[in-house]
Amino acid sequence: MVFPTKGIVLRTVTYGETSIIALIYTELFGIQSYLVNGVRTNKKSALKGNLFQPASILDMEVYHNKLKNLQRIKEAKWHYLYQQIFFNVYKNAVAMFITELLQKVLKQPENNPELYEFIEDAYIQLDGADAKIIANYPGFFALHLSAFLGSRIQDNYSAQNPVLDLQEGRFVQEIPTHYYYTDGEAAFAISQFLKAMQPHELPDIILNNTIRRQVLDAVIQFYTLHVNDFGTLRSLPILKEVLA
Repeated sequence: MVFPTKGIVLRTVTYGETSIIALIYTELFGIQSYLVNGVRTNKKSALKGNLFQPASILDMEVYHNKLKNLQRIKEAKWHYLYQQIFFNVYKNAVAMFITELLQKVLKQPENNPELYEFIEDAYIQLDGADAKIIANYPGFFALHLSAFLGSRIQDNYSAQNPVLDLQEGRFVQEIPTHYYYTDGEAAFAISQFLKAMQPHELPDIILNNTIRRQVLDAVIQFYTLHVNDFGTLRSLPILKEVLA
């Protein structure tokens, strides 16, 4: 059967001489892999290769068989055509960080419309964001994404609980006996990110580059502790350099 669904491209790999396999997070079926034939050389192909850039948001008609690991796409077109993400070096670095993070955490082929809407909205808002928002965007997104994954950090920061225990996912009174914690300005900044509900609030969170990097490192450590086989993010050093 053919199903209409939106989807966000997370990764593509070449397959043979003319085809690709695209990893796409779909609104209807969750994470799926699609074999797309002929897009690399066939100019007459109905599916154009530029549609499958990482972070692309597509409207698709797909064939779906839950017994198969590889699905196929009948038709695809832009759902939202970015104005800046593919061309602005700062926004592109943030988008690639978000995309790689999603590759690490979205592993099950199950639909979650609220999560899909959150992710799609995050890309679109990044595309239209001004410079004051961009630097804080990665930490903001990563912290709020975790709420959909069942392992969010509790927003219980206070003068009595100023240390973030990354292993427990909450702010505590004293430095824990293990190494997985952050405190000081970075812990306070994370509490501010947790309180911010929309990107337009991010300019009010004023951080220097050192604290912003500490926040990112702490958040990625949290993911490493709570997501199986999380590994490392190749986009993280690039992001830190671009936003420095």
